[in-house]
Amino acid sequence: MTKPNTLELPPGAKLLYLAEGGANVIYRIVVAPVDMPLSSKEYCTAGVPPPTVIGDPCLPQQLKGKLLRLRKDTNSGIPYQETARNFDKVIRPLFNPAELVDQTLVRLPKGLVQRCNEQLRADELHGIRPKKRHGVYLSTVEPFGLLVTDMTTYYNPGMCLAELKPKWLLQSPSAPPNSKRCRTCALREMKNHDARKVGAKEERSFCPLDLVSDKFEDVARATRFIKGCHDKARLARLLYRNSTLLKLHAHQKVKKEVGLHGEPAQSREMSIAMTLRDCTMFIKVPHNEGQPVEIRLGDLDLKTAAGGKAQYWLDIENRLINEGWYSGERKGQEHSECALQGHRREF
Repeated sequence: MTKPNTLELPPGAKLLYLAEGGANVIYRIVVAPVDMPLSSKEYCTAGVPPPTVIGDPCLPQQLKGKLLRLRKDTNSGIPYQETARNFDKVIRPLFNPAELVDQTLVRLPKGLVQRCNEQLRADELHGIRPKKRHGVYLSTVEPFGLLVTDMTTYYNPGMCLAELKPKWLLQSPSAPPNSKRCRTCALREMKNHDARKVGAKEERSFCPLDLVSDKFEDVARATRFIKGCHDKARLARLLYRNSTLLKLHAHQKVKKEVGLHGEPAQSREMSIAMTLRDCTMFIKVPHNEGQPVEIRLGDLDLKTAAGGKAQYWLDIENRLINEGWYSGERKGQEHSECALQGHRREF
């Protein structure tokens, strides 16, 4: 179990902004001669790594190989103590430790979040922070951060990092009989239809059913769409009948009461089921084939039905059914990557 009082971020640690999503900001922990969190531009423009890095012996052992995640102030934000507790009780028992992007509560020094927010505002003024993230800052009432496994290759130039979303590795139970699209491909094609109407960019990706196929050629087909690793043949070999991927598939199969007729959208069971269908697989692949590959699942915070999410799930499923996206007979669905379609575009 997570023990929130046993780990504290050293007051002298500084933070280097890495990335952010809708609910969190990710930082690299460094030691640098500054009194503020560092913007990404300070090092990116210099083209050099931070002067002292996480592997430096002056930092505590438990910070090595870790990134720091800080929570944003949003309406649907969940306190990190609850996030960590859910991870410990629900997610951790489902996988081996080496299969997970781990997360551990860490108490934050006073004033750190405020300085981070000052830096985020400064980055906005200088055009560094992504525009779509402007105006939302870190929660000043959250006393904890989360230390997460560093799956970047920042300090490992001899590696490449592949990322994929192994969503819906089996069909939605409320999809119509004889559907020609799996849930993921149906949703992607519906979104592409909406994108075309407004002149936005369309997305092309793999069919998740191919990832767990017992045919190697299906897995190889899927890996063509996975970014981050140029050696697609090697990546396909790593993913073919991969134990972590098959375990995730098995857990999705057990937690199958999703769709329109399953567990209530606000229930804990639905929350777990949707979490297992919206995680990310990170694959660190050394250029030297004699070195071990690291494969971990991340983005496994328990999904919540708060903030209209429950209704959103139901609305999406109803639209996929009622508008015929599962059937594959809509205009623009003549070709698909979906494993359920008999004829698929060749490359």
